[in-house]
Amino acid sequence: MSTTVAAAKPIATSSDANQKAVESTMLSPRFYTTDFDAMNRLDVSSVRGEWDAMMREYEGDNNHDHFQRDEKFAGEVAELMPKLSPEMRQEFLDFLISSLTSEFSGCILYNEIRKNVENPDIKQLMTYMARDESRHAGFINQSLKDFGLGIDMGDLKRTKAYTFFKPKYIFYATYLSEKIGYARYITIFRQLEKHPEKRFHPIFRWFELWCNDEFRHGESFALIMRANPHLLRGLNKLWIRFFVLAVYATMYVRDHTRPMLHHAMGLDSDEYDYTVFRITTEISRQVFPIALDTDHPDFRAGLEKLFAISQANELAKVRGGIVGKLTQAVCAVRAVLTFGRLYLMPVQSSALPQTVRMVPAW
Repeated sequence: MSTTVAAAKPIATSSDANQKAVESTMLSPRFYTTDFDAMNRLDVSSVRGEWDAMMREYEGDNNHDHFQRDEKFAGEVAELMPKLSPEMRQEFLDFLISSLTSEFSGCILYNEIRKNVENPDIKQLMTYMARDESRHAGFINQSLKDFGLGIDMGDLKRTKAYTFFKPKYIFYATYLSEKIGYARYITIFRQLEKHPEKRFHPIFRWFELWCNDEFRHGESFALIMRANPHLLRGLNKLWIRFFVLAVYATMYVRDHTRPMLHHAMGLDSDEYDYTVFRITTEISRQVFPIALDTDHPDFRAGLEKLFAISQANELAKVRGGIVGKLTQAVCAVRAVLTFGRLYLMPVQSSALPQTVRMVPAW
């Protein structure tokens, strides 16, 4: 499969970095708001034992001193960054900005829910998760500042567009985001643990404990959904199917626009993505009654086609004019049809386990 990537505006200044974080595209992380009254009515009493144990873990805050740069950090940045090609530097910056925006999105959503609900269980949970995501976003921002490209997160909060999601959509999408975040980070960490010579930036040394925060956040949403089993039955299975496919497809297309990033770590983009999909699918059986068959040849061919369509669309944007706009319209139709065929593929059914909680064992 071709890895030709459509040209993108280089990130050269702080203004460029902030504009990249603010932009809203099909592939960029979004900011969300939701129905706070509905969130306020949530009841987790049916999973009280597991819930209270999880709250004790959050209160213990075993990562409270993890996000501190050690003495070697600045030296590694000074030594390794000049070795990156300009193209590789751009892919890494795009990765950092996308990751920061995703983490900060969670921080904002959780903090807004915290401020707008009285339900003590939900308020307590959102307080802890907003704390964690704020640390993550701030830690990434420190690395962007090494390049002189720090993000103004106050301005980002004010200027980035927000998308309204019903609470159940928040649960499906955010659960997946947290669990796939864990799978991504732990896969990178394990690869660089085996091949430290390919660790081209010190931030990757933090990924193991970092992704355990992501794992626990996902556990929180798993407990909420299992405590409200109507969210996992009937027509809601179709929504689960949609969000799993949308998250996987978005990750695949976005990752394949950064081929050098994975190559530098000794990873193949295809192999990396399908490893992440398998881990996420295995984890999500704790709560989702269906799973996608991501190893099916037709599924893989469909994702490849979506990537090719995305590349054609980006080239059409660069071309502009009437022909460019018509080509973009054709690409949009092709993407919808391809996504639809993927959506209609047979899925695997799963019996939900009696115990919800899992441990990050990958």
